Amino acid sequence: MSIAEGLASIQNVIPSDVTLVAVSKTKPIEAIQEAYAHGIRDFGENRPAELVGKAKELPNDIRWHAIGHLQRNKASMVAPISTLIHAVDSVRLYDELSKHAGEKLDVLIQIHIADEQNKHGFSSEDIKKILDTGNEFHCPNIRIKGLMGMATFTDNNSQIISEFKALRTLFDEMSPTFGKDFDTLSMGMSGDWKIAIDEGSTLIRVGSAIFGSRN
Repeated sequence: MSIAEGLASIQNVIPSDVTLVAVSKTKPIEAIQEAYAHGIRDFGENRPAELVGKAKELPNDIRWHAIGHLQRNKASMVAPISTLIHAVDSVRLYDELSKHAGEKLDVLIQIHIADEQNKHGFSSEDIKKILDTGNEFHCPNIRIKGLMGMATFTDNNSQIISEFKALRTLFDEMSPTFGKDFDTLSMGMSGDWKIAIDEGSTLIRVGSAIFGSRN
């Protein structure tokens, strides 16, 4: 399947109020340019050096998304050029990003919803405790736009649905705390984005279904 065909299979289906982030990590500049030519402006990268390099070579109107686990010592690299940082998975990372936020930096709080222990993120219980004890997310230059989470990698759709429902419930519970800017629920990737949209996702991150398998 070509990039154009992969994009069409998604763009022809997703609602207009759902953002498609094309996950271009490890993919060459030419592949991103092809997706760009078909109207994509949101691209996701998980390697800071690769993100910085691609941002220098590609059009200025691209909205770069820093996805994946971000090491604190890389925060200064991605903060100035990221439209959205997807994986604030600790208070320490939040505090480090606050040093490089500039006038305004949009982020998502990552919630651990999967069975797999190798995935990062706050537990639902921990994030509730943080908010109940005074909210440690207090930097005026960081705007918390919402939550993100990755479901378990499984063929069990019932489990995926359950995990997405739990994240949606938490999102709804937290919305009053953060106000009208808290409008992004990021869940769903190449294997489960349709389920995620059914469960309320407003942003999906799709890589292999657009660009093909990675080496």
